[in-house]
Amino acid sequence: MADTTGQLSGGAATVPSARSTTGALIILVLAFAPQIIEMLIGFAGFFLPVSGRGPIQALTAHASALGAALPSLAQQYAAGGKTSLGSDNLLALIYTYPLLAVALFTLLVRPRAPQDYFGGVVLMAIALFALWASSDLQGMRGFSFGAGTAPRMFGLLLLALGAAVAAIGALTPGPQLAAYHWRGPLFVSLAILTFAVSIRPLGLLITGLASFLIAAIGSPETRWREALIVGVCLTAGCALLFPYVLGLAMPLWPRFLLQ
Repeated sequence: MADTTGQLSGGAATVPSARSTTGALIILVLAFAPQIIEMLIGFAGFFLPVSGRGPIQALTAHASALGAALPSLAQQYAAGGKTSLGSDNLLALIYTYPLLAVALFTLLVRPRAPQDYFGGVVLMAIALFALWASSDLQGMRGFSFGAGTAPRMFGLLLLALGAAVAAIGALTPGPQLAAYHWRGPLFVSLAILTFAVSIRPLGLLITGLASFLIAAIGSPETRWREALIVGVCLTAGCALLFPYVLGLAMPLWPRFLLQ
């Protein structure tokens, strides 16, 4: 599990104060990562057929959102919550502002267990991004689950877990930062991308199992017989849970079999 999550391990310890400044800068860049990625995609649009806003439009929209997000939120509460915030404003409120606060906190304190602290911050960033990405999905109404219920529920749980890990790392002595294991995060990210790209053409049964096995490559301790059994059981459970129990419109079979 440590390798899969990219746990930092090694011999030489580093000074927490020196790492705090560098870590604060990294968290600062992470806070603006979605905006930077959209600008890079906008630049790619000059050479490739990529849809979306241009880099200047993206820069202007996000800069305006960073200044107008809090006033827009105040106006929404003043109007009784009847107005809706734009995606750029929600990105600033849900993702960028909290990470800017974490970056400032990191600059001012010396985490006593930097490995745990920065690991918790990464979990918080993932959770905040998931909450923003699912902000436009329908929520829960009564006892009826919506498309955004599960992502928000797991996002909040991950956010609480990341905050707890970061707090422990800030207050409790622990391991310092050292060598980084790239294998786990790489294959887990590839599994997520595989699921996102393949779910519609290949269906949940094939995509779910393939994504699980790709993520399993991230750990050198994986036993493939057990991994295959767990993957099949997990995929079967998801095939029952999402389309039938939760009523989500997720294709089970590949598109070419249904045509």
